Amino acid sequence: MKPNYRRCISCRKVGLKNEFWRIVRVFPSGQVQLDEGMGRSAYICPHMGCLSAAQKKNKLGRSLHASVPETLYQTLWQRLSQSNLPNQIEH
Repeated sequence: MKPNYRRCISCRKVGLKNEFWRIVRVFPSGQVQLDEGMGRSAYICPHMGCLSAAQKKNKLGRSLHASVPETLYQTLWQRLSQSNLPNQIEH
């Protein structure tokens, strides 16, 4: 089976699907959520620089064609601070 590749909406890096966080605009409700659901998806690296740029420039909202709630960004920042990846700050 071929591996699934995705691209980060912030830094444009291509990698395996499991290297990224998935944000979904669920069909048909239009609700934006993390990790699961069917609908339009966007992928972002679990790095401080990528998340910061995506939030400042509304890259998630433009990619999903929907408004992204502030609580979702707060959840992503919490997830980032809880992960102990050695390369999360440097990208």
